[in-house]
Amino acid sequence: MKSGRAQDTAGRLTGGAHTGPAAGARTDPATEAFVAHRNLLFTVAYEMLGSAADAEDVLQETWLRWTGVDLGTVRDRRAYLVRITTRQALTRLRTLGRRKESYVGPWLPEPLLTTPDVAEDVELADSVSMAMLLVLETLTPTERAVFVLREVFDLGYDEIAEAVGKNPAAVRQVAHRAREHVAARRPRGPVSPAETRDALDAFRRAAETGDLQGLLDVLAPDVVLLSDGGGVKQAVLRPVAGAGKVARLLIAGLDRIAAAGSLRPAQVNGHPALVLRLDGELDTVVAVRVDDGLITGLYAVRNPEKLSHMRCETVLRR
Repeated sequence: MKSGRAQDTAGRLTGGAHTGPAAGARTDPATEAFVAHRNLLFTVAYEMLGSAADAEDVLQETWLRWTGVDLGTVRDRRAYLVRITTRQALTRLRTLGRRKESYVGPWLPEPLLTTPDVAEDVELADSVSMAMLLVLETLTPTERAVFVLREVFDLGYDEIAEAVGKNPAAVRQVAHRAREHVAARRPRGPVSPAETRDALDAFRRAAETGDLQGLLDVLAPDVVLLSDGGGVKQAVLRPVAGAGKVARLLIAGLDRIAAAGSLRPAQVNGHPALVLRLDGELDTVVAVRVDDGLITGLYAVRNPEKLSHMRCETVLRR
């Protein structure tokens, strides 16, 4: 069991894993290496888990294991840290899967208020978008780890093999299978931030004015709405499909909160999104998937436990 001092150090270093170096952190080589790479490690864990809270727990476990490593035996500290993080995230991912089985209503990834530079890295922004994280949910834990490490972070097959406990040949097969699976489900083509903003602006104008036809004009015929209240906040318990059903549901809901609510743009997971506030308090984050100029996916996160990372910007790194 780790000492209280080690736990305290881990908390200071990882509690703000997506921000700058912790005040008063030690400057020994182990700490310097961890601090230098912790935004990368957080990004790896978050992409594997879709949960910032769980990603931070993984970073704490990574730090505690890292402090027991003989650095003299480590050739590549970045790769070694990624390997520890991946293994811890795989363990956590399997636990998270069991939790999701008893989750009330649809489970959505935890939204992050991201820094502007995330949007500038198109590949990173695509990989952490709500739509892509939902696609990654359909992979097995090992497939997800291999896909993230290979396609997002461009790790070699040998490095990935060490991280997931398989031989390189098997990893190649897993990567191929995961790549095909994701390709069949990801958004139909690249969407510029401007195109997403245009769709969101039209959506917001229609929602705020109760313009049913305006909503129908910006929603794809096969649009799907997912709403995550986690059993704490009111939310639809099953996906709602079809422009007509989604538009009428939105008009009815927004009409009830029009006097006290406001919809404002925000940068969420590297993409334009909307934030709903009621009486000035954060209530819902609305992310979208846009294909061919129309909204094909609406993701409304209302569970208060998932909104803590909307209070300050999160730094993500590849």
